[in-house]
Amino acid sequence: MTAVPVTEGKAGDDAAAEVIGRPVLVVGVDGSDPSWDAFAWAAGEARRCRGRIIAVFVTPLVEPEAALIISAPYNYGAAMEARDQMTEELAAEVAKRADELGVEVRFVRQKGDAAHVLTQVACSEHADLIAVGRSTKMLHRLAGSVSRRLALSRDLPVTVVVP
Repeated sequence: MTAVPVTEGKAGDDAAAEVIGRPVLVVGVDGSDPSWDAFAWAAGEARRCRGRIIAVFVTPLVEPEAALIISAPYNYGAAMEARDQMTEELAAEVAKRADELGVEVRFVRQKGDAAHVLTQVACSEHADLIAVGRSTKMLHRLAGSVSRRLALSRDLPVTVVVP
């Protein structure tokens, strides 16, 4: 099977021609255990229905550390380099897991709000489903998580994988 590494920018350029008749599953990945659970679930579903996966890694527009430390100088170059390194490692891990699970996957990295980006990629790719892992952070249970916001949006079918 094929695992394609990092793709930046728009996700749906040539996608319509290659996915006719094949289900497309968009899965949010960030390297956390819940995101790998969602990826494994999506891989199983893709194998069952001979579909393909689009693994989406979303980075924030503003680095969280910069927002917290306003008065201290912030090295944006180092932060971007670290984020790029993390993206490369995540793309390699996605490709490795896809090969092990026998599914076709494409890795996409975009910046923005995770729920919005996942919905945008899914719509542009004519995806049949979005899969995400349930957040394990207590604050997300109170303030709302990506999985909750996606499930409430009603734009596309969403599966929240609970370990």
